[in-house]
Amino acid sequence: MKNFTEEIGITGHLIVSKRDKVTGTEEVIFDDHNIIVSGMGVGLSYLFTGSGSPSIVDYQIDRFQLGTSGGSELEVSSTFQLSGGLSFANYGTEANSYIKEGEQLVNGAVATAAFALIPASKVTRIDDTSVRYTLVVDEEMANVSDELNEVGLFMKNPTGQVADDRSILVAYRSFSDILKTADFSLIFRWTLNF
Repeated sequence: MKNFTEEIGITGHLIVSKRDKVTGTEEVIFDDHNIIVSGMGVGLSYLFTGSGSPSIVDYQIDRFQLGTSGGSELEVSSTFQLSGGLSFANYGTEANSYIKEGEQLVNGAVATAAFALIPASKVTRIDDTSVRYTLVVDEEMANVSDELNEVGLFMKNPTGQVADDRSILVAYRSFSDILKTADFSLIFRWTLNF
């Protein structure tokens, strides 16, 4: 029996690097596949059936979340939210222009969550079937007392909700604990293959 990722033919890979503030040198601290979750199928079903948003922009992956309660038990296609997603304040005041509070579809319900936006300049077409999202968590961002250990990519607004974007988790990955400080930035290079 095929799993969800095999059924829809979408795979992904995540590389996490730590960039030193002083020297600018990068060290790869994580390099592995990601989990395409059922939210990808939900979003694509809205698109292909014409029952969701009429705007193709709403199907773009344009935001992400960081969290502090990740684990391998969440690395299944039925994961619909980060276990310990950061709050708006946890991203830091310097990052506020890149952070948006909004609605998130969570297993059929709606919740409020904070998202870090992905600028269009950080989305790169690799080839006809691959896209790379470069998520930069700079020195001033997400310096919380708990270790970061999970990240998720979100589709903007597949239902076409008018009042506010209603995002849905489409890819997830937990990783080794990282105590984020102002001494370094984190760079997530996340490639999705369609």
